[in-house]
Amino acid sequence: MARFVFRSIVSTVITMLLVSILLFWLLEVGSGDITIKILGVFSTPEQRASYRSQLGLDAPSYLRYSDWLVGNDWRAKNKIGFDVVTIVNQATGEQEWWADVDGVLTRWNMEDGKLLTLRRGADGSASSHIVSIDWQSNEDGSESFWGVDTKGNAVMWVRGGGAEVWALTKAGLRKQGDGPQEYIPLRKGLLRGDPGKSLQYGRPVAVTLAPRVRNTLVLAGVAFIIVMPLALLLGIYAGINEGKPSDRFVSISSLGATATPEFVTGIFLILVFGIWLKWVPAVAIFDSPNAIFENPLLLVLPVLTLTAIELGYITRMTRASMVEVMDSAYIRTAILKGMPYSRVVMRHAVRNALMAPITIIMLHVNWLIGGVVVVEAIFGYPGLGKYIYDAAIFGDVNAVEAAAMLTVTIAVATRILGDLAYTFLNPRIRYG
Repeated sequence: MARFVFRSIVSTVITMLLVSILLFWLLEVGSGDITIKILGVFSTPEQRASYRSQLGLDAPSYLRYSDWLVGNDWRAKNKIGFDVVTIVNQATGEQEWWADVDGVLTRWNMEDGKLLTLRRGADGSASSHIVSIDWQSNEDGSESFWGVDTKGNAVMWVRGGGAEVWALTKAGLRKQGDGPQEYIPLRKGLLRGDPGKSLQYGRPVAVTLAPRVRNTLVLAGVAFIIVMPLALLLGIYAGINEGKPSDRFVSISSLGATATPEFVTGIFLILVFGIWLKWVPAVAIFDSPNAIFENPLLLVLPVLTLTAIELGYITRMTRASMVEVMDSAYIRTAILKGMPYSRVVMRHAVRNALMAPITIIMLHVNWLIGGVVVVEAIFGYPGLGKYIYDAAIFGDVNAVEAAAMLTVTIAVATRILGDLAYTFLNPRIRYG
């Protein structure tokens, strides 16, 4: 077992590395110019070039992948000459990047051609100072300075040569002067829990992603608790009553539920229970981050939709497995020898019949976590699936990459759990 766990860990690491490379290449290299999707087709080449530089997309792809995976604070330190650290902003609760200059947390900002030094006080406030700056002389005769700006970037200013920058604001693109010439968007890297800043929300991806993951875990967890025991019981019941009216009813009902698309089931439930009967909310409107705990009725229709889809599939798989086991020679022998029927079913048939469904159940955990895009979109449920959908539509590659890697991690973990569960159900399987 120890060797199996070790091999699983090694294969998981290799799998995750290969998936991360493929995912990064598809989203950031193979999908073309990301700035066109964000700024629109009517943006000018000058605007796109400026925004591309601010996002760090003008760097080589291998360097961007390294930044995304392991972070770039070490690279920024080499440029600035001081450690770059993160400190929690007491007002927002989010991490902010600062340069540690001889124990003083420092940032810089260019205003009216003058480079101001911002120092963070003990209370979290920042005060600006005009201090002497050690400009570095370049080969072309210009003078430059690397520092941390107020937007969480390591940037290079050129003395007397502030660049004109197109900044994306809520009101659209705005042209600003005194901008840096080079940018390194600071991040700790995916391996340290910081995949970067969300381009859609302007906040760290980890901060915007966490509540969505929690919401989906609640939705998927409730659906799993309802679906799996019920599906197994119905499948076992139908399997031991093969050919009887009860078996036909369970089989036909489960087939109909599985064959019906999620959006059809969801819309039907909204019309009946949300609009006509008005028993439960028709859509999941969150007026607070903890809305699902304050009003659990928001979960009813999304859970029913997921239950209808999953229940039929798992039920039919369990029934087929149960029928096969009940028709085996050792089961018939046990019955002919006079062993109580209930004992034959519970002690011998059920355990062997669960070996196939348990694998399917583990695979469907992945679908419950990352594949509920349609269900969450129908009900407006702010979960992981809708987060990925919204991020993909906007072009928020940092958010899509982080969410996709999370779903891959869940998929790999559930596969390992499924293999371990299979060994307990089938004593003939042993991993050396």
